[in-house]
Amino acid sequence: MNFKRFCFLVVSLFFFSGFSFSAQAARVVAKVDISQQMMRVYVNGVRRYVWQVSTGRRGYWTPRGSYRPGLMKRMHYSSKYYNSPMPWSIFFKGGYAIHGTNDIKHLGRPASHGCIRLHPVAARRLYALMRRNKASARIIIRN
Repeated sequence: MNFKRFCFLVVSLFFFSGFSFSAQAARVVAKVDISQQMMRVYVNGVRRYVWQVSTGRRGYWTPRGSYRPGLMKRMHYSSKYYNSPMPWSIFFKGGYAIHGTNDIKHLGRPASHGCIRLHPVAARRLYALMRRNKASARIIIRN
């Protein structure tokens, strides 16, 4: 078989098998359950991670709803709360973000000013996953 016929055969097999040369983004959904203080992360409908979070403590509100990730910063410092570090920030509504925290002893119960706090390792993983798949990512926050 000559080279031209071989190339045609390979391209035809890929075309007819439904293979795509373009990289398609995975669908990433981060579901936050405020009553359980948990985040479950799904990739293409399959649960990949389950992490404890801290959401808004008494007197502070964490928005509910469905959002697309907005501004993403590896390191952000809060302009509202004493220049507090917010590593691996994924903003989803105004000044509200999912971000890492060093206050890991409070994960699993409300402790924030409204943001969704994660262990720094989890925040970094989520940040990388959402960054790679931002166009198809969602953040869903429910009671």
